[in-house]
Amino acid sequence: QVQLQESGPGLVKPSQTLSLTCIVSGGSITTTYYTWSWIRQPPGKGLEWMGVIAYDGSTYYSPSLKSRTSISRDTSKNQFSLQLISVTPEDTAVYYCAGGGSYFRFSSWGQGTQVTVSS
Repeated sequence: QVQLQESGPGLVKPSQTLSLTCIVSGGSITTTYYTWSWIRQPPGKGLEWMGVIAYDGSTYYSPSLKSRTSISRDTSKNQFSLQLISVTPEDTAVYYCAGGGSYFRFSSWGQGTQVTVSS
């Protein structure tokens, strides 16, 4: 049973960088074909897929966020991370990490972490 847990600050100031980490247990992030995504849900809105890092380290991003988003991984710690630069209050959301056996297959989710962008 793969489990994911997000961690990071709950409050970020405008123009700063939002950084979150997802710790994966019960499975390896390098397992063939597995992918690991970041997804967010702003208040009162639907889920928004942000980007993914695959088992081989390949990354893909939502076109609307590509210029501000970076996803990386630390295989020694079995975790992957999100960086979102130049945040604004519109980036306030619950941020989730999710994983699955192929692209856009989210069979395992973290519990989500609230991030508020405010001065």
